[in-house]
Amino acid sequence: MDDYPRGSLDHNIPFLLTLGVSPPNSSSAHNPELSKTLKDQAIEVRSDLPALDLPPAQALLHYIQERDASNLPCIAYEHQLRYRFRVKSAERSFLLPPRRARLPEGIEAPPGAVLHSPFSPLTPISPLYPDGLIDAQWILKHQELIPSVVLCFYNLVSDPNQSTLSDNQIKSDVNKLRNLIIQSGYKIKLAIVLLSDSAGDHTDYLHLQDRIEIIRRGCALDPKSVFLMPPNETHEDLARMAENMLITLYGASMEYYKELGRHSRKKRGRGVAPPPTVPPTTGTSQTLSLAGWNVRYDFKSAILAEYRLEMENALRSYEQAYENLLSSEVVELIPSWSPRWNEARLLADVIAIRSIRCLLWNAQNSAAVRRWQFHRERMADLVERLGRGTSNYGWEAWEARWAIVMANLMEKAGIPELDPAELRLYLNPEKNIMGERLQPWEFLHHTGYWYRLASRHLYARRARARAMPEDDRRPPGSSPASHLASRGFTYDTFMCPEPHEEFPLEHMTYQGVDHNGMIIDCLSRALHEFLQRDQARLAAELSLELARELGLRQEWAKIVELLRPIWQNMSFRKERWPTLAEEVSWALRAAASKTGELGDVVTIDWELLDRGFTKRKNWQYDITKSLQLITPDPKPLINIADGQIISPISATFVFRDEEGKAGQTTRAQLCLRSNAHAESAPIPFSRIEVRFNGSINTVVLKHQVEEDSKRQKHGNIVLCPVSLEDVTPSEKEPTTEDSTEDERGTELQGTTDLALSPGQTLVFVLDIPLREQGEVTALSLTASLETESFDLHQSLKLRDMPNMTHIWYPTPSSRKRITRPVSPLSLRILPRPPKMEINGEIKEQYYTNEAITLDFDIYNAEDVEAPSKFDALLFCDEDEASLTAPAFIVEIVSGESKEESKRSSTSSSSGRESKVSSYLLGDIQPSGTATVRLQFPPIERPSRYELNLRVVYRLPTNPGTTIIQTAVYQLNVLNPFESNYELLPRVHPDQWPSFFDAEGIQPLSLPSQEDNDTVVSYKGLTQSWSLLTRYASFASEDLKVVDVDIKVLRQPSQEPNTPPPMTCLITRHGEKSLPEKGQLMEPHTIETTSFDIVAQKISLDDRGPAPLDLAMVIRWKRVPSSETEEETINTTTLPVPRFSLFGIEPRVLAQVNYLDTPDSFTPLILLRVIIENASNHFLTFGVSMDTSEEFAFSGPKLSAVSVLPVSRREVEYRILPTGLGPAAGGTEESRGEGGIGESDKEKRGEKGYWLKPGLTVRDKYFQKVLRVIPASEGVRVDAKEGGFLVWVPTGEGGEGDDE
Repeated sequence: MDDYPRGSLDHNIPFLLTLGVSPPNSSSAHNPELSKTLKDQAIEVRSDLPALDLPPAQALLHYIQERDASNLPCIAYEHQLRYRFRVKSAERSFLLPPRRARLPEGIEAPPGAVLHSPFSPLTPISPLYPDGLIDAQWILKHQELIPSVVLCFYNLVSDPNQSTLSDNQIKSDVNKLRNLIIQSGYKIKLAIVLLSDSAGDHTDYLHLQDRIEIIRRGCALDPKSVFLMPPNETHEDLARMAENMLITLYGASMEYYKELGRHSRKKRGRGVAPPPTVPPTTGTSQTLSLAGWNVRYDFKSAILAEYRLEMENALRSYEQAYENLLSSEVVELIPSWSPRWNEARLLADVIAIRSIRCLLWNAQNSAAVRRWQFHRERMADLVERLGRGTSNYGWEAWEARWAIVMANLMEKAGIPELDPAELRLYLNPEKNIMGERLQPWEFLHHTGYWYRLASRHLYARRARARAMPEDDRRPPGSSPASHLASRGFTYDTFMCPEPHEEFPLEHMTYQGVDHNGMIIDCLSRALHEFLQRDQARLAAELSLELARELGLRQEWAKIVELLRPIWQNMSFRKERWPTLAEEVSWALRAAASKTGELGDVVTIDWELLDRGFTKRKNWQYDITKSLQLITPDPKPLINIADGQIISPISATFVFRDEEGKAGQTTRAQLCLRSNAHAESAPIPFSRIEVRFNGSINTVVLKHQVEEDSKRQKHGNIVLCPVSLEDVTPSEKEPTTEDSTEDERGTELQGTTDLALSPGQTLVFVLDIPLREQGEVTALSLTASLETESFDLHQSLKLRDMPNMTHIWYPTPSSRKRITRPVSPLSLRILPRPPKMEINGEIKEQYYTNEAITLDFDIYNAEDVEAPSKFDALLFCDEDEASLTAPAFIVEIVSGESKEESKRSSTSSSSGRESKVSSYLLGDIQPSGTATVRLQFPPIERPSRYELNLRVVYRLPTNPGTTIIQTAVYQLNVLNPFESNYELLPRVHPDQWPSFFDAEGIQPLSLPSQEDNDTVVSYKGLTQSWSLLTRYASFASEDLKVVDVDIKVLRQPSQEPNTPPPMTCLITRHGEKSLPEKGQLMEPHTIETTSFDIVAQKISLDDRGPAPLDLAMVIRWKRVPSSETEEETINTTTLPVPRFSLFGIEPRVLAQVNYLDTPDSFTPLILLRVIIENASNHFLTFGVSMDTSEEFAFSGPKLSAVSVLPVSRREVEYRILPTGLGPAAGGTEESRGEGGIGESDKEKRGEKGYWLKPGLTVRDKYFQKVLRVIPASEGVRVDAKEGGFLVWVPTGEGGEGDDE
């Protein structure tokens, strides 16, 4: 927008002028540009008081100037500011242009003539006189010459002796300034700032307010126009007061511009064209028409609306002025040869630009683009009809300028949505036009789009300028008048030079328009925007265009810097657009050769060898002469990675077989194809390397000229057999930057002729030795070319494309396609069949808590000795996360070396794995055996493990091949026993202690559960129980049970260093201990054992429930398979569920004894009913026995039994069965299930039946029937009908006696 007159396109904001403080720099000083005529007629507004140089004044002025809004973005997002000012500073005076311009000398005013503004077309001294519309001078008048507010700084003296004099001087100076402003005719707002000096007393605020009020009244100022700045204010206080002051002044400024707007609208509403001061007497002698005056007034109203930030009103006025300007009453009446024609076009551009800015301000983005396009089409139509047409360089210059204007407006607006960080290419349309069908160019694109559009018109401008004939390019002095007249109607020179200045003749001394520089500027700006938004394609296109323009200036270094990134990452190359890629390459090569970038020159020559590019005439396609006539020092090394460029060579690799075995060789073919131009020179490679990702060493082929008899050739196919041998180079240099020395230190080398002719395919037949097992894949190939002036290394990745056909060449004239499920680039190397044997015997089951020892024999069936290593891995197969693999010990128990037999190694355990790696077995002789022992500690939990054994060895005859023998065993660890438990109550024979005689309680004197031998006196309640245990063997073989015991787990103490609250004494119940050599227990058999438990609380006060934790301990051993086998006793501990003993609830126990009767087989049954009350309450129970036909009884039929606290009572019944027994309808099966002691009686062969007494025990208070608990043998619970049953023996024994 710099081509337009100064100030014509500036964003108009209120003008604030400060007076009385020296401006800190020249940029903020008020220096208006007035012509000599206007300066002579200008009014000087001067203050008589000296300028202030106080620090507070300078600080306040600095704060105000920092709030200058001249450079803020022109967008509504910044409209949140509470004020906007363009701030300028004058020391003590400034000039105001005359309100009425005097007539020039020699011109007499007619009678009754009225003087007008010097900027009006009615004034003879104005450049618009007599029929001009409006120019930038009127805009500059309000933006730079006439401030809306004048802010004067004065010092308020605090000295009482000088304050009155100082105040009078301030009033006199302010009145003088006010009178001068009124005399000028402008309604400028005047405001003053009074800065108190730091000396003196400022505590008398009332006196200070009186002084300020006197000054204000003496100056006839508004109260909002006088401001006081107290002394010694902090920066924060100063900023707060300055902000309030500027907000107040902004309101006064808005009133000033509103008054100007009302005055402009009032003059437009008159509907009459005013007469000029002096009627015109030259030219067409016509004045500005009424339509022209309407354009002028509408434009003024729009400018003044911009000052007030009323952008919608401004847009409305601009559109009205634009339509009136381009109507048939204004512009179409102006002849195209008149200077007023160009002035009208310039005004139309200014109005359109300001309209677009108003639309961008209101975020109407698509409307702004439409407005831009509308003005472009309107101007094209206008120039075609009334002007010189659009087929000349002048119109293309305007098109380029118009596109640049749009980019500049967007930059000035600073649209945040189009920030490069957002990566947005364009903005969506606003909501009010969202439903319309928009064209792509009607969206607001980023600025790079507009700069690129401008460059296209600049290209066209240069082309049209260069197409001008020489006669039109001659200066006016050297061309005939007729030709000058013809040229004046041919070329449009609106805002651009004449033809002889646009593109002068070659022999002229002056320079024409720098089209090349303008194109470079636009392309650079556009490229910057496209690169920031990752638009790689357009960026590459613009870079190429920019490189062409820079080439015209021979700026080769810039071309290399510009094109190298594009050339390295060019998308055209990958997408196979050879024309564009070729053009970039040639342009970069030309620049690189000029700047000495030899690596780029060689790389580009290498790429252009490919026949996919167009062959250039008279170009020597010989890569070895790429740097001909150049001897670089040092010699450059060029490394070209795969995919970096389009390589003129391609390579494939094929294994003939899918599998191979270690120790053998496999055949493979390496095909190297040339895609170079047909007439190019052969490529003499010096070295080719093929790398693998497995046990195959790098294959290196070196160049050596061979006779044709060793090679088979058919057409362009050459079959070259190559012999490979292991070589350990003394000094092995990496061929590429990322290549490293092979870990194995050897490589497979072979020699052959590596010269590759154009279109030729070299097929190298390789017999590759296989060393170790595993998967091997051919990865990459590096072709090296060494010349006197450079070294080149081309890397190619060997790929297996899905649609690619791999060819095997049995002969040069025949080929075979290889189709297999796996890639032909891969080979699976099977291990060499090992002859080392691993033998061992593992039992079907092992058991928990048993130490496991396993012996394995390593037998060498090879023909030579074998240095061997042993690996063992124990892996837990269980899914449970808490299971871990135990550590184990590996040692040699038999071997030829005695020292080795003493060596052992402990495995490293980590989670579910435990392993020993590389345990050295030493040299195992042919047909020799080494025995390895693995010792596992006892395993506590049932689990399943997988034991992997591996012997790794190398034979001296083939040390490069590793041979592995493996064996896998399953190790199952099971629990040898399972058990269940039943805790049965019993009646302790001793009396309960008396609650009323605690001192007389006899302690049980049981040992405590502590580790020491201290005897603790327990004086609490005592209970007896019977623990019935049944344990079964889950082993798969016979086991010998040596001992079975029950142990009490440690009871937690209630307090530290105190004995447990309960003690227990456990004894085996009436059974002898197991035999000394153990009791043989067959698989899946069950044994029963019972234990008597006596428990006592430590104190009589503690009668609450107490937990009892027990564990069953079984000591057992395996049945030895031989007499010499050592017997090891193992201990298996089985957990017992927690039991709860004691309690304060009453308990009823039933116990029976049998008294022999001499006259009958049926004994007399003594039934004892014991009622226990462990609580602190006195309880009464009702005991009743129902009569029955099945038995007779003696004892209380119905009685009340009172039980004291912490005591027990006994009720005794004697029962005599009547002999009816089962005949009365009762049977064993119908009476109950699983009685206590039933199995024992049946084992002893006793016969009898179950009798159900009708005994009921009821709590008198709660009326609750208590359950009778069996407490001895011969009593059991009736599970079907409730109650309990009593066993009645009949006294009849023997086989076949059935009841």
